[in-house]
Amino acid sequence: MTIHLTPEQERIIQEEILRGHFRDVEEVLDRALAALLEAAPVAQPAARSPKNLVAVLSVPPFAGSELDLERQRDYPRPVNL
Repeated sequence: MTIHLTPEQERIIQEEILRGHFRDVEEVLDRALAALLEAAPVAQPAARSPKNLVAVLSVPPFAGSELDLERQRDYPRPVNL
């Protein structure tokens, strides 16, 4: 594989090697790739509890089932005093 670096990228890598932060370019790339993998979002299993019923019914297996999630208005009942 051939990687083309900008002059600025090459300068930064060379400076980091000269400062002793890395032994060689391969170590720089290894560290950069490791950081990239750490920063990448990982799909989390559904470990969190849903906050409400709409949240439960909005994800599989209920998602797409065309449930009507609109709340019905509660009308006051007549009260005899």
